[in-house]
Amino acid sequence: MTIMIIGLLIFLGSHSVRIFAEDWRQQQITKHGETSWKLAYSVVSVIGLAIAIYGFGQMRLDPIYVWFPPMGLRHAVALLMIPAFIMLVAAYVPRNAIKAKLGHPMMLAVKIWAFSHLLANGRLGDIIFFAAFLVWAILAFKAAKKRDRAAPPPATVISIPATIATVVVGLVAYIVFALYLHMLLIGVPVFS
Repeated sequence: MTIMIIGLLIFLGSHSVRIFAEDWRQQQITKHGETSWKLAYSVVSVIGLAIAIYGFGQMRLDPIYVWFPPMGLRHAVALLMIPAFIMLVAAYVPRNAIKAKLGHPMMLAVKIWAFSHLLANGRLGDIIFFAAFLVWAILAFKAAKKRDRAAPPPATVISIPATIATVVVGLVAYIVFALYLHMLLIGVPVFS
């Protein structure tokens, strides 16, 4: 579990710079350039995520159970992940109404993903893993909203086709992930 925690600290720590050290971040971008900042940020993030995922897999080999969630909560996770996937897609599709309304749909998607997975997983490592992402998403969303109040983003012209595409792509991504990729990548079937 220690390896997983180290990976989480690196990954979420790098993603927390805008929460706790925005001025320092801006200084580094000014000093080294935006491309260099993004490259360094990406490398650190990928390394942290790889370590966290490896540690998560190792934790699963010798789990410590805190509680045994009822099977029905797995169905709740399956349902909650539908809007999470749609919000995840909304973060990347320009001019969709979901992003225009929510402002930061990626962080909201992470909140839903983490919270729902906390409901259905009772191992200590799972609780630490998903709780870390949930706390990060809450803090990151709050910081992003504060930045928006200080410097409001420009108004978005909403596109109905972009919004429809967002929902359709989100649903397709959910179906593909739930039916095939979750078992392949995580080793746990969504529907059982």
